[in-house]
Amino acid sequence: MKFSEMKYERIAADGTIAAIYSELTNTVKNAKSADEVLSAIEKHEKASSSFSTMANIAYVRHSINTEDKFYDEENAYYDENGPVLQEKTTEFLKAIIASPFRKDVEEKHGSLFLKNIEMELKCFSPKVIPLLQKENKLVSDYQKLIASAQIDYKGQKLNISQLGVYKVDRDRDVRKSAYEAEGNFYMSHAEKLDNIFDELVKVRTQIAKKLGFNTFTELAYMRRTRNCYTPDMVKKFRDQVKNDLVPIVAKIKAEQAQNIGVESLKLYDDSTFYLDGNPKPVGTPEDILAAGKKMYEEMSPEANEFINFMYDSELLDVKAKKGKAVGGYCINFPDYKAPFIFSNFNGTAGDVEVLTHEAGHAFADYMVRNFELEENKNPTMESCETHSMSMEFFAWPWLELFYKDDTKRAKLTHLKGALIFIPYGCIVDEFQHIVYDNPELTPEQRHEAWAALERQYRPYIDMTGIPFYGNGRGWQRQLHIYHYPFYYIDYCLAQTAALTFKNIMDVEYKDAWERYMKFVNMGGKKTFVELCEVAGIKTPFEDGALKEIALATEKWLDEQK
Repeated sequence: MKFSEMKYERIAADGTIAAIYSELTNTVKNAKSADEVLSAIEKHEKASSSFSTMANIAYVRHSINTEDKFYDEENAYYDENGPVLQEKTTEFLKAIIASPFRKDVEEKHGSLFLKNIEMELKCFSPKVIPLLQKENKLVSDYQKLIASAQIDYKGQKLNISQLGVYKVDRDRDVRKSAYEAEGNFYMSHAEKLDNIFDELVKVRTQIAKKLGFNTFTELAYMRRTRNCYTPDMVKKFRDQVKNDLVPIVAKIKAEQAQNIGVESLKLYDDSTFYLDGNPKPVGTPEDILAAGKKMYEEMSPEANEFINFMYDSELLDVKAKKGKAVGGYCINFPDYKAPFIFSNFNGTAGDVEVLTHEAGHAFADYMVRNFELEENKNPTMESCETHSMSMEFFAWPWLELFYKDDTKRAKLTHLKGALIFIPYGCIVDEFQHIVYDNPELTPEQRHEAWAALERQYRPYIDMTGIPFYGNGRGWQRQLHIYHYPFYYIDYCLAQTAALTFKNIMDVEYKDAWERYMKFVNMGGKKTFVELCEVAGIKTPFEDGALKEIALATEKWLDEQK
């Protein structure tokens, strides 16, 4: 079924579905056999999937056109009523955990299924519903504010995504002016951005306190279902990044400055690796989509089946347009066993990344579409990001379809970017630890904290003189900080795993792909650490893991000179 044909119907969270969950909870509490409990879980899966499907359809159609009044209201409805449903599902899940037939549930669906439920239960109480609703509204306020951007640039009205192509232009003055235009837009809304986030910090801290946590940081780790690593392990990883990776990235950056003929890198030089501009995909958006189809058809039988399903069902919306939300994501519609890819093509290498990164998410979702429970389909997010970031490297044998004669430079830029990204990702993570461990910080103190982290992790970038960025406010363009608190170190851990797959791929592509498929095919039935073990790769937390990857990557780059 095509996406345009998928029927949307609002599901009454406080009506029909609430009644279903009340009945299911009573069934579990009064069950006389394991079969009754297992049957209730099946019915829960059906009800939950239907609600998610409708909520996700509304979200996607709202993202495609934030000016559509109907889907704007529907999206607001799910923001408001998602917590209402959560109250009902929480009571049901509590009954599962307390059931005398819990052991039977574990035997059928796995111990991780129950462990994750226990973590989820710690994240909710009916008493925080009003606060959750407020949090949802603030997040939507941020999204609408950024989506409203109509930036005057070179006689055009551009949104944030459309401006991106000028930020990597070969002309340094163009890049500078694009960053200034973007910075001026954010600065024109500086007070509102500060206020939205300040309210988010307050409301999230209130939620955490009401649920019995000392800080929102503790609650966030539960929300993200971090079931195999702790803040201390993440700090150890970040320390490895500072000690083992930042010096190598600094060397890459020094070479980059030399290549583009500047004494030191300004912010607007950061993503420019060549004097004549970065590699760009050749052709129209339709050409890029066609190249992506050919790539997956040749990659493997599973990938062939996947991409034809996606294209035939029109499960992609990738062209930038007025009123469309910024960014890119992959989401799914459980009732249709279908993922969906959303993005904003802008003529840069980012367009190819959509067909590798976001399609990596979609491919993994497609491979486990027939798992019995939605809870067992998707692992935690660092594993999901391993799916997508690794797929970016598995696409390398087909990059010529996109870049033609510029394929070698495209690979070099991609690999350098992968390494360079990790320190930035650690800034985002450590910043959130600082902010939520110290919720009383003023907006100005938050900007100072961000600027200090920039100096530690990215000492090679000069941001002075650039509106917004030069004021320590660059974090406010990172939508994850507003939308998905603490969802960012996931990318760093995943990039580390993806680089490991890439290093194996350099020796034998087939071996790397088989390991990757083992990782993907387990879905969410194992933790991130366990999935790494299944695939036979090191976890990012092991001593020396970053140094080994960084040195191997540096060696490969040196061999290309």
